Amino acid sequence: MTLFFEFLPVLLFFAAFKLWGLMVATAVLIAATTVQVIVSWVRTRTIKWMQLVTAGAVLVFGGITLALDNELFIKWKPTIVYALIALVFVASHWIGGRPVIRRMLEASVSLPDRIWARLSALWVVFFLAVGALNLWVAYNFDTDTWVNFKLIAAIGLPIAFAIAQGFYIARHAQEPTP
Repeated sequence: MTLFFEFLPVLLFFAAFKLWGLMVATAVLIAATTVQVIVSWVRTRTIKWMQLVTAGAVLVFGGITLALDNELFIKWKPTIVYALIALVFVASHWIGGRPVIRRMLEASVSLPDRIWARLSALWVVFFLAVGALNLWVAYNFDTDTWVNFKLIAAIGLPIAFAIAQGFYIARHAQEPTP
């Protein structure tokens, strides 16, 4: 799937919020995420675990937001997703025997075990920090500011962190063994 397709629900949420407000944007996010999962399944017969976690959180927290007409629940959704992803990164060291970041990237790059562990720890810290930052913005700023932050946090921060990680990986990459 393309990067645009991956971020399409967030972009649609942002546009719907600017046009119609948070409740409509939440409904659009639920619909777009559901369609995204269905399209992914139809095209590949698989659903990525991160996509499944995000879709579950969108359905649960978005549904509660709409049912209770309370924006606080959708504002908590990114933090819950980031915390779950951080938990998966931590648990992957003991379940499956290799950090999840290694499983995602080892076909493309060879690194020493200590670097894989360090990368995993960096991603855990990143996800927890962005989750905490999300709550800080949600509780200290208006909804419009939170939505703007959510767009940056959901798209810009992970891309910037991945680019920085790329430089770190390049410093430690090993030649593949024949």
